[in-house]
Amino acid sequence: MEHHSSNGSGKCPVMHGANTESHSSVMDWWPKSLNLDILHQHDTKTNPLGKDFNYREELKKLDVKALKKDLHDLMTDSQDWWPADWGHYGGLMIRMAWHAAGSYRISDGRGGAGTGNQRFAPLNSWPDNVSLDKARRLLWPIKQKYGNKVSWADLIILAGTIAYENMGLKTFGFAFGREDIWGPEKDTYWGAEKEWLAPSDNRYEDVNDPSTMENPLAAVQMGLIYVNPEGVNGNPDPIKTGAQVRETFRRMAMNDEETVALTAGGHTVGKTHGNGDAGALGPNPEGADVEEQGFGWANPHKTGKGRYTITSGIEGAWTTNPTKWDNGYFEMLFNHEWESRKSPAGAWQWEPVSIKEEDMPADVEDFSIKQNPIMTDADMAMREDPIYREISLKFKDDFDALSDAFARAWFKLTHRDMGPKARYFGPDVPSEDLIWQDPVPAGKTGYDVDAVKAKIAGSGLSVSEMVSTAWDSARTFRGSDMRGGANGARIRLTPQKDWEGNEPKRLAKVLSILEPIAKEFGISVADTIVLAGNVGVEQAAKKAGFEVKVPFTPGRGDATDEMTDAESFEPLEPIADGYRNWLKKDYVVSAEELMLDRTQLMGLTAPEMTVLVGGMRVMGTNHGGTKHGVFTSNEGALTNDFFVNLTDMKNYWKPLDNGLYEIRDRKSNATKWSATRMDLVFGSNSILRAYAEVYAQNDSKEKFVNDFVAAWAKVMDADRFDVK
Repeated sequence: MEHHSSNGSGKCPVMHGANTESHSSVMDWWPKSLNLDILHQHDTKTNPLGKDFNYREELKKLDVKALKKDLHDLMTDSQDWWPADWGHYGGLMIRMAWHAAGSYRISDGRGGAGTGNQRFAPLNSWPDNVSLDKARRLLWPIKQKYGNKVSWADLIILAGTIAYENMGLKTFGFAFGREDIWGPEKDTYWGAEKEWLAPSDNRYEDVNDPSTMENPLAAVQMGLIYVNPEGVNGNPDPIKTGAQVRETFRRMAMNDEETVALTAGGHTVGKTHGNGDAGALGPNPEGADVEEQGFGWANPHKTGKGRYTITSGIEGAWTTNPTKWDNGYFEMLFNHEWESRKSPAGAWQWEPVSIKEEDMPADVEDFSIKQNPIMTDADMAMREDPIYREISLKFKDDFDALSDAFARAWFKLTHRDMGPKARYFGPDVPSEDLIWQDPVPAGKTGYDVDAVKAKIAGSGLSVSEMVSTAWDSARTFRGSDMRGGANGARIRLTPQKDWEGNEPKRLAKVLSILEPIAKEFGISVADTIVLAGNVGVEQAAKKAGFEVKVPFTPGRGDATDEMTDAESFEPLEPIADGYRNWLKKDYVVSAEELMLDRTQLMGLTAPEMTVLVGGMRVMGTNHGGTKHGVFTSNEGALTNDFFVNLTDMKNYWKPLDNGLYEIRDRKSNATKWSATRMDLVFGSNSILRAYAEVYAQNDSKEKFVNDFVAAWAKVMDADRFDVK
């Protein structure tokens, strides 16, 4: 192609590197600017299936029996381009499913298998996910065949589950219902490290105290799913590794018995791969050249596959029969003495001091050749840690107990982030209700909603009390793992009733009034709390001059203490709530960033956040009744005064020494209002200011009320999967 330029030199008319080179984005130039990208991800414009696509409707067309048969056939249909170990892909498919699900952490509900996120960076290129690009590509012909009737997210987990069934495990069940995303999850914080597998010390205040690992992280190093298989920072020490395993699995909501069952069950089948120099592998999938077509880690060592595969760097199988579900793991672990040795790739692993040839696993290509079994440092922890040892010995002597415990733990691992059972779909959904599913009984639907609202309206509760209580009940919802929300009214149970953010005294007062009303009408407290919030919003709108009716769908139920795993709800406790202008304490992360995090978890957009904050302020719902951000002389009315006065150029803004701000009149210098960062960010951030200006306009008073009502109803119904 011929190029021309005004100075005579050749110049391509295309702007090379647009928005990809260093310092090409707003955040590159102004790193302290509030990044709203997490509220814009997964926009419908990125979804090739269109806004009208309904995955649940597509699932109804799926021939589940045929799909499962195809997956069973795949397990032993070894491909020349990536041959199966011992002719069986089970170990690879299980590892793919495990690593998809195992990125889940209970602290913020992020990670996990619920979105098919493993297809995208950084997960597709994590060091711990080497060769899983091959597993997904082996599944591609099946995905291509069934198309949109099965998501990648569902297929990945189903493949791992079928692999276990194919090798002899009686699984607990399986549920479809995971919808794919079409780009990486920008909101997930995987750690601050800039280097793969940087030392664990970076994540701990004290690496010898695993509980000091930085929240919300669960994995011990950047690029790992759980712990370093060689030991803490690559130094073998089963006791120290056991402590890290316990904390890591606790952050995935797994107890000690589940941890042992999962470790044993995961290592009963398959093998590790380290028969060569791991440093010789090519770039990861995201960094590889276009001719690799999404593959990574090209292996130049001999054939680069089969017995020469390099994944973790550790080399060997755990059991004598790695394609069979049996109790070989514990028999191998306890029937031999072990010593640490280096693998061909130079990684630390444990091998038996002595072993009979008949107890050795066969070579993956030539079954007449026997190889030494191995254990990782985490495996040795199952033997050396006193608590894990006791559980391991129990399973060693009771294979049926191991099989049941593992099947249940596998189901929990692979379904934990799907949320309540109402989201499950398919013929293999277990009938048993499990406490980690946060069960909620169905509530009454056929009742006179207006009569209940009239009773609430005459109860003497203020707008602030009604709106704040409903908000606190609903704001716990997390779209990351579909937990929390108003359904179940767990705000009246331990631990939520005692959370500082829920103002226990005010909460107890409101509940003492609403609970008798619920009993009188024979309806749930959950519905009554939401109705009270709606009444408050409607009263505030009327005071502002607008008659509105907040949408309401009855049928919420009330959970009991017996239905509630109180310990697992502790991570849902809010440490900040920008909507009610509250911080539990000062944090390294700014108040406005914490507000964004809460907003994204609730599934709200930036405009919805804007209108909700403005409305909550003028209704007087601040935590503790503070007046920060209440930019109105008509508190309790749902007006657009917050935005009008925030953007009024007759005012100026003065910082105080205590982290607060004053809004003063430019002429008189009189203080008019006080504010926090969570208030002023709606005037300082250019994007949020654009939204604020819309609501500050003279012609936006009615729009503001209508938009607030729509956003409010969205929050109240966020967890209503029973009616979605």
